Amino acid sequence: MFFIKKYHTLFCSILVLIILNACQLQEPNKNHGILFLKNRSDQLQLNSSNKNDVVNLIGQPHTKSISDVETWMYFERVLKKGKYHQLGKNIVKVNNVLMISFDKYGILKDKSFFDKNDLEKIAFSKEITENNLSTRSFAERFLQSIKKKMYDK
Repeated sequence: MFFIKKYHTLFCSILVLIILNACQLQEPNKNHGILFLKNRSDQLQLNSSNKNDVVNLIGQPHTKSISDVETWMYFERVLKKGKYHQLGKNIVKVNNVLMISFDKYGILKDKSFFDKNDLEKIAFSKEITENNLSTRSFAERFLQSIKKKMYDK
């Protein structure tokens, strides 16, 4: 009995430390893209910064425009875990896009910053593009149906 009373406080303190060790003070985030994109874009100056300044400050662009090679795009996306009633589904915490345009000499001429609220206002087309390359010919569909009938016994 003396042994239990003597080590009772030590046992309780070790138990509390083990339980508190699993606690996390910061919420877990999943980051994708360039962190703190807004702060970095504020450091860029129109008609003064060039492509090298942008690459040194932000890094290589995630995407370059197809029609205009002088337009670069950067993304920042931060996901956090949802609450228990959302069954831990990821929630978008930050979703930023930075579009930068250069003139023919490589000098920054325009920058546009879109945050999560701005992106929700953009209207997207609801039209569906037909893909004629992936449509199967008559022979392919016929052979596929024969193959399906042979192996589905």
